[in-house]
Amino acid sequence: MRTRQAMLLEQFNAAPADQARELLKPCLDVPRWIEEITAGRPFASLDALFDAARGAAKPFTADELEGALAHHPRIGENAAGKSTEASMSRSEQSGVDPRDDATITALAEGNRAYEAKFGRVFLIRAAGRSAEEMLSALQERLGHTPEQEDAIVAEQLREIAVLRLERTMNA
Repeated sequence: MRTRQAMLLEQFNAAPADQARELLKPCLDVPRWIEEITAGRPFASLDALFDAARGAAKPFTADELEGALAHHPRIGENAAGKSTEASMSRSEQSGVDPRDDATITALAEGNRAYEAKFGRVFLIRAAGRSAEEMLSALQERLGHTPEQEDAIVAEQLREIAVLRLERTMNA
């Protein structure tokens, strides 16, 4: 008896390229990342797919990072809309309690300071983290140089992408 995950992998491997791209897009909307994974099919296992996702489009270009970050809401703000990506983001930020005014305010202030310093939205893999952990990371990262942050943002983007892909393939 085949598992649901094996059937999903089989379907992904056999899907027309356009369908495979559409499945990957909510995970990380970086065309080169999507193309490398799509071109790498068929994958022998989910682990092989996830390994490919971790290494695809490495390193990201500045334009790829900027484009990918355009899709991410600020930490502490719920993503608007009904898209798969917005739904994933809301789920990932479930550690932020909208009734915790002090933390929400601190996150908003931190987001503004981060954007003023780095010119982009603060990005962190929020899934499995509390609001306090995200706030602590935000405050720590405000002390980084732009070069340090570029590397961290790229890694966080990859972690989010793989987490979303795992969630999609384990549905």
